[in-house]
Amino acid sequence: MLERSAALKRELALNPEPVLAIVGACERAIRAGNKLIFCGNGGSAADAQHLAAEMVIRLRGAVPRHSWPAITLALDTSSVTAAVNDFGADEMFARPLRGLGRAGDVLFGITTSGRSANVLHALQAAREMGITTVGLLGGDGGPAWSLCDFSLVVPDGDTARIQECHITLGHAVLTLLEDRLVS
Repeated sequence: MLERSAALKRELALNPEPVLAIVGACERAIRAGNKLIFCGNGGSAADAQHLAAEMVIRLRGAVPRHSWPAITLALDTSSVTAAVNDFGADEMFARPLRGLGRAGDVLFGITTSGRSANVLHALQAAREMGITTVGLLGGDGGPAWSLCDFSLVVPDGDTARIQECHITLGHAVLTLLEDRLVS
């Protein structure tokens, strides 16, 4: 298990260009006064909250900086449950995105299968709104891959291994972003 996780991370490290492209998109968004938005289900929802908190609060204690704008679409249980009740589970992220998102923002859709319907709907809504779309995906990327301007695909079918890589990739993106915004 640990060897497979390490091997996947080593494989992903061989191609840094997608990570750097995502960092560039995030940097442009933050410098323009826009925000990062995250969504995902289950463990991916926890990763979405984790990464948003790293932006709003801090990533590294040794790096003095201001808070930067980021939010997760699964944060507010009243809004999530109302969206599911009134519009269906497929719209639970797209509905609040339409109210909170703006052209120039960056949406991270996190799905280990690349097939989560509510993440797909959010990615589609983001595209319609002029929001840059980033996928943290697994397997072959699934249908989410085609809805993403940028994607990081963990080439594995084991949800746990994919999630381990997603949080590592998220931290890599945010660390490099922090380095660029602070310097």
